[in-house]
Amino acid sequence: MADPVMSVTPYWELTFDADGDVDGGRRDRLLTGVGRSGVRDLIVFSHGWNSDRSGATRLYSRFFAPIPALAPAARIGYVGVVWPSMRFSDEPIPDLPRSAAAAATRRPALDADTRHALLETFPGRATVVDRIARLLEQRPPEEAELEEFGRLVRLLVDVVPPGPQALFGADTLAEGVPQDDPEMFAGPTAVTCEEFARALSGLDSAPGAAEFTPPNPWDGAHELLRQATYYAMKRRAGTVGERGLGPLVGRLAAVAPGLRVHLVGHSFGGRLVSFALRGLPDGVRTVKSVTLLQGAFSHHAFAPRGVLHGQQNRIDGPLVCCYSRFDQALSTMYPLASRMAGDDRGLVGEMLSARWGALGHDGVQSVPGTRACALADALSGPLPESGCVNVDAAAVVRRGGAPAGAHSDIAHPELARLVLAAGRIR
Repeated sequence: MADPVMSVTPYWELTFDADGDVDGGRRDRLLTGVGRSGVRDLIVFSHGWNSDRSGATRLYSRFFAPIPALAPAARIGYVGVVWPSMRFSDEPIPDLPRSAAAAATRRPALDADTRHALLETFPGRATVVDRIARLLEQRPPEEAELEEFGRLVRLLVDVVPPGPQALFGADTLAEGVPQDDPEMFAGPTAVTCEEFARALSGLDSAPGAAEFTPPNPWDGAHELLRQATYYAMKRRAGTVGERGLGPLVGRLAAVAPGLRVHLVGHSFGGRLVSFALRGLPDGVRTVKSVTLLQGAFSHHAFAPRGVLHGQQNRIDGPLVCCYSRFDQALSTMYPLASRMAGDDRGLVGEMLSARWGALGHDGVQSVPGTRACALADALSGPLPESGCVNVDAAAVVRRGGAPAGAHSDIAHPELARLVLAAGRIR
């Protein structure tokens, strides 16, 4: 199959499997090509959850397209990271507008494309996927059937030890040991699905409200499957970053000592490139910037009780975190899916987001010395040369329909300029 058309050159693609093992041929082409091309700055971009290769490559092409004109004198190379992250076909392809018709067709049952994606993403689970699909289609009224659905979803996404992915599920120590399962699997499936249904419908969660009608838990069952798959991809992102991309950046530093590497990640791709910092060999200082675009992991990940505490110090430059209030995926669904402490079930809205919020919702939290600015200010003056920098990108990251909102609205020249500013690429 021919490689998808790319807007920039030189461009290399790196492909990783779920355990972080890299495709050797693509790795070798990068290691050889960087030295021959005379590249000084290498921008490495990782897509997020709910992507496939073609969608990821289209995103990279659109995001990279304005960069040559923005920095005409720079010697820039480009890398697209591709890792196994399934896409629900009833959701928009990242950065492509969602039509009103598509927004109105949120089906509770699984379509054929999504079933195929589940089978590819979770091999050996065909019987489980078929039963999940039947339950979503039939929506039986018995609570026992809903509990069976929850058990099957958990079985689908469980990681069998001793594989490495079990160690990469947590962002903070508050979430427990890394292999702990999220709260959505701890209690009754009906309660969890009802919460997801309420969040999706926008109903007032106060039971005393006169107009309140308890939602059908099956209205949230499809979202339970989506978020459970999301949690599995969260583990994969950390695995690929630390075991795959981090060591590879170390090899780049060995073969091209003067190379300046700039890591960029969208959604779970932000988690992937952040965990790559943990995978850097000792003494490697080739990473000159990290830019997180709507990062879908805990805003406390770099805090003292976060699993990435201090990793921003591995960067010879700043960690820039873009966030937007228009990102509904991170303001509403992420806190519900990420909550793991049972005593927080009564939290709603901003209280829930404060504890379980995502970087792409309100930026890096609880890290001393973190600076903050609006996107226009970040582009008009020099960024700090080190430490964490929160950038409110709501001026451009604002388009998108429910349930994700503007989560994938990232292909903007302003954000490309921000990557260049973070990396001091001129």
